[in-house]
Parts: sequence; C-alpha cells; structure tokens
Amino acid sequence: MRNERQLRDEIRLREASLDDARREHAAGELSDSEVAQIVRREEEALVGARRELDELLASEASTPPAPPSTTGVARRHRRALLLVALACFVAAAGVLVWANLGLRQAGQSATGGLSLSQTQKVQQLGVDAEVDQAEGNALAALSAYQQILAIQPTNVVALTEAGWLDFSAGSISKKPAVVERGVRLLSEAVALAPTSPAPRLYYAIVAESTPGDRPLARAQFETFLTLHPSKAQLDIAAKYLRALGLAG
Repeated sequence: MRNERQLRDEIRLREASLDDARREHAAGELSDSEVAQIVRREEEALVGARRELDELLASEASTPPAPPSTTGVARRHRRALLLVALACFVAAAGVLVWANLGLRQAGQSATGGLSLSQTQKVQQLGVDAEVDQAEGNALAALSAYQQILAIQPTNVVALTEAGWLDFSAGSISKKPAVVERGVRLLSEAVALAPTSPAPRLYYAIVAESTPGDRPLARAQFETFLTLHPSKAQLDIAAKYLRALGLAG
C-alpha cells in the first residue's frame, strides 16, 4: 500500500498533467478528442488516488500512536532502516520507469540524480506515454515524452521516442521545422548513448528516409550492426539494410 507522500505526489502529478493538457488544447496542440482522452484518464486516476488517500488518513487517525523510543540507539536504528527502505524504493522506481519505457540500454542512468517525486513523475509519464502509443495516440505520447525531457533533458529514451515521433509527424504533415526538431533530438540521443543500438537505429532510419543522406544512413547502420542489437531491432532494420546492401 502506498504511503501519504506517494499518494499526494501522484495527485499533484495528475493535476499538473490535466493543466498541461488543457493548456496544450488551448494552444491548438491537442485536438478535442485527444484532450478528452487525457482528461478522462487523469480524472479517473485522481478519483482513485484521492479515495486511497482518504482511506489511509482515516486508518491512521483510528490507529493509536506507537510509544516513543526510549534510547538513542533505537532511534538511530529506525532512521537507518528508513533510509535503506527509501533507497530501495528509489532504485525500484527507477527500474520500473525503464521497464515500462522499454528502451533502456546498458550504461544509462535510470534516474539521473532525480529526486523521489521527480522519479515518480518520470515513471508515471513513461507509463502514460506507453499506453498512449499502444492506443495509437501519438500526439499524447509525444506530449508525455516532452514532459519527461523538461524534467530530465538528457533522458535518452525520451529523446529517442520524441525524436522519432516528431520526425514521423513532421514528415506526414510536411512541416520541415518539426522534422528538423525530430532529427536534432535523435542526434542528441546518439551523442549521449553512442553504444546504444536503439537511438542509432532510428537515427539511421531517419537518414535513409532523407534525400541526399544515404551515405550517412549507411554509416549509421554499419555502426548499429556492431552494437549487438536485439532481434526485434534487427527486424525493424531489415528492409533498410537490404536497401543499402548490408543484409547478411
């Protein structure tokens, strides 16, 4: 069961997400249906979190307080246990973030020095982005990844996902500025994680899809193949590798 601080953090996160969605809708960045989907999701989660918080507070109010410790040793022992538990929670939260986002590569930092509440926010945004992508709501997913980058600008996963989504959306809508932003984000992801195959793969695909960038695409795919990519990544790359004469 979550504690009071965790529940209050989630409530603040959900309320901020609602504010962001409404602001983006007012600015024309989200359609009526997209903002309605986000609002419905966040309001349902808020109802659950507030109910859980009310139940927790009611339970604590009905529980008599524990007798105070009579020795400094006991107080120090409890404080040490609390710090260990907190450290374990932060580590577990970081692992869950990357498990949900699905692109963590060896050598990347899971939290990048984030505070507990920031880690929770990145975690929740990652889950939301993954759900949005699974439901085909690319714009809402992009918004979540952009919020992650506002907290942690060097998050390689968010850079990769946001870069790919920007490039894809800009290509479809024929908006060069959006395409260029996507390329820049992917380039940053590659620079930050040069030995990670995922950002390299999508950067190579972007280069192969850009007129005049075929030599760059070939060089990026050649590097990608040396980084021990997964079978799923190789499956994505297969048709591009064949087109470049790099398929084995």
